[in-house]
Amino acid sequence: MSNKIKILLVEDEEAISNFIATTLKANDYAVVMAHTGKEALSMLSSHCPDLTLLDLGLPDIDGTDILQKIREWSNIPVIVVSARTEEADKVNALDMGADDYIAKPFGTSELLARIRTALRHSAKTQNASQTGNVFQAQDLRIDFDKRQVVVDGKSVHLTQIEFKIVSLLAKSAGRVLTYDSIITELWGPYAIKDNQILRVNMANIRRKLEKNPAQPRYIFTEVGVGYRMVEE
Repeated sequence: MSNKIKILLVEDEEAISNFIATTLKANDYAVVMAHTGKEALSMLSSHCPDLTLLDLGLPDIDGTDILQKIREWSNIPVIVVSARTEEADKVNALDMGADDYIAKPFGTSELLARIRTALRHSAKTQNASQTGNVFQAQDLRIDFDKRQVVVDGKSVHLTQIEFKIVSLLAKSAGRVLTYDSIITELWGPYAIKDNQILRVNMANIRRKLEKNPAQPRYIFTEVGVGYRMVEE
């Protein structure tokens, strides 16, 4: 029985599908392919892949609808690979539960790196109970139970809302969280989606955590989309 990581590739353009599949197989992944949304939904349940690469422009069902159906029952990592390059499309997919979003055309090194990151994050989430309620990345340590943040061995005082922001990002380290998803999580579904208050808090957080806030090591900005905590 093969122990290779299995990836479901959902792509209707044959040339692109074959290229991606060849790249994945060359890097020791097992690949199953679907060319329509209907095939994808069937294969998700029958093949139980470890990760899905999902094109949005499918001939029968829009990829966002596929993503929505997946998130109704599964936390499998989903990376959207799409020709749609508008920020609104990226934000929408991430808000709906995509782990990452890659715009076509893309380099194979980037694709493979995004896959590795998504798989690592998924494994860490599944094993969270075994590693305790502490996040560690480089010189940053967050103890969620003690509500303590330490950088370079020194305790850092964060306000209540600053700690909530940092904790939320740390618990999804490696993933981009959109501005709206952060605001909704912290202030509720009916909060005004005002990114300014989030940016002010983030500026304060970076002044406290980063040696050089202009060149952050821990929390990165995805311009026009949201924020991402470093994974390791």
